[in-house]
Amino acid sequence: MTAIITAPELVHELTGARPPVLLDVRWQFSLAKAAGAPAQDGRAEYAAGHLPGAVFVDLDQELAAPPGEGGRHPLPDLAEFGAVMRRAGVSAARPVVVYDGGLNWAAARAWWMLRFTGHPDVRVLDGGLPAWEGPLSTEVPTPAEGDFRPAPDASALLDADGAAALARAGVLLDARAGERYRGEVEPIDRVGGHIPGAVSAPTTENVGPDGRFLPAEELRDRFKALGVSAGTPVGLYCGSGVSAAHEALALAAAGIPAALYVGSWSEWSSDPSRPVAVGPDPQ
Repeated sequence: MTAIITAPELVHELTGARPPVLLDVRWQFSLAKAAGAPAQDGRAEYAAGHLPGAVFVDLDQELAAPPGEGGRHPLPDLAEFGAVMRRAGVSAARPVVVYDGGLNWAAARAWWMLRFTGHPDVRVLDGGLPAWEGPLSTEVPTPAEGDFRPAPDASALLDADGAAALARAGVLLDARAGERYRGEVEPIDRVGGHIPGAVSAPTTENVGPDGRFLPAEELRDRFKALGVSAGTPVGLYCGSGVSAAHEALALAAAGIPAALYVGSWSEWSSDPSRPVAVGPDPQ
């Protein structure tokens, strides 16, 4: 499970000859925020205590562009993203470990962004900050400038047409809660339902009761039951390209490559001309 690192493993690596760069990506999906309430302040939580040496990364401001036609969390400008990563000390030859408050959605988005843009060694701290038993720091580090330059992998990215085509030619997984997939509720977007042909695969089923990822073999069994077999093209989406990154992380832990539709349902459903399926049947 090279996409994931445990807290004891991280403690060991931090004392080694090539300690990883640490990125704190505390962020939380909130229906209250969607309704206009103040968002969770990840930066304030970071200031109150973080892993020693970790640099804060803002998901809404630095891992996504402003909401618009491309959805609620479209891709950021990649040149700007690269500059953010370099300021955080990220270099191509140095490993990176990202963490959040424990849900691992935000950490997975940072992991996916770095992997999509070519970083070879990025892992997510399984269980996030709650799994860390060591001391915390309130000191804000000033790392040496890194050298990371984004080199995006087009095969890891889907647009709306690509997601629709993959739902017919492979397996397109919908990482949202089942009731949103079925169209029974839709608290945020214009309309409920799913992309025709997509298979319901809630992100919550990637983890055990403790919130940590299932073992790789159990993840492989889960995705096999959803129709993923050797050589099957796999795509992912969610509401806005955040929880689907968690699904991409789970697939990577199971040794299964997948492409992400970043615009996800927030982009798809904004266009009335696109078809919408409802109910438990993919079609």
